[in-house]
Amino acid sequence: MIALSEVAAQDFPAGSLYVVGMPIGNAADITLRAIWTLSRVDLIAAEDTRVTRPFLARYGIETPVLAAHQHNERAMAQQVVERLARGERIAVVTDAGTPGVSDPGALMVRTALEAGLRVVPVPGPSSAIAALSASGLGAGPFVFAGFLPTGAHQRNRILRTLAAEKRAFVLFEAPHRIAELLAQLSTVLEPARRVVLAREVSKKFETISAHVASELTALRIEARGEYVVLVDVAPALISSDSADIDPAVAHWLTVLLEEMPPARAAAIAAKASGQPKQALYALALQLKSA
Repeated sequence: MIALSEVAAQDFPAGSLYVVGMPIGNAADITLRAIWTLSRVDLIAAEDTRVTRPFLARYGIETPVLAAHQHNERAMAQQVVERLARGERIAVVTDAGTPGVSDPGALMVRTALEAGLRVVPVPGPSSAIAALSASGLGAGPFVFAGFLPTGAHQRNRILRTLAAEKRAFVLFEAPHRIAELLAQLSTVLEPARRVVLAREVSKKFETISAHVASELTALRIEARGEYVVLVDVAPALISSDSADIDPAVAHWLTVLLEEMPPARAAAIAAKASGQPKQALYALALQLKSA
């Protein structure tokens, strides 16, 4: 049994809304603090009780659960605030991840804050941050765009804006739209721009793969499971440019380009040499056009 003495020593104010991060895949990703909080609050406002109740049962948590989803969040927010004002402690959770981050919960938090009540974040797993940590994106700021609108015109406009900013950006995408998204990215990004695809983060069939934009339309995409799509900073902003490529590797690349397209030649040279595929691809384009 895991000792919770350190967790139990924390402040646990009454009349507070606890925003609790939930596992995004592996149930073991739940934090000790989240378990402790969920087992001691007076009520849990959940996006889907059919998901939350079985999860709580795995950890022996018997706290009452109330449905609070996108269709009733306004009414439930008012009900929750009234109970908080009476001194109750209430947690808000979503099916996976953190409430208010591409999930319901923001309205409830806003209502509580506007009522002058305390809101306490209980951090947990994030598919965006987990994927970012395993992506190797260039250092510096990034833009979290989450799910894009479903309208083709809006999606294309937003993608062009994100691509033009040159900063790294992170998207969420549903499996049935991932092929369309990759096709759009291939048209708005520089051919050598690096794109990382993370599917089913923290789940059994998790996959993380790195590509360049010119390869995206040729990929065999698994249309199952949620995707995190991470677009690296623009090639011109990355320090490992073609000037850093070892001359011997550049020679291999020149030879490979006689037999295959730049993307394939760069991929083979990167695998053989350990040098960045994105930089090799940028050099391959230069050599091809020379």
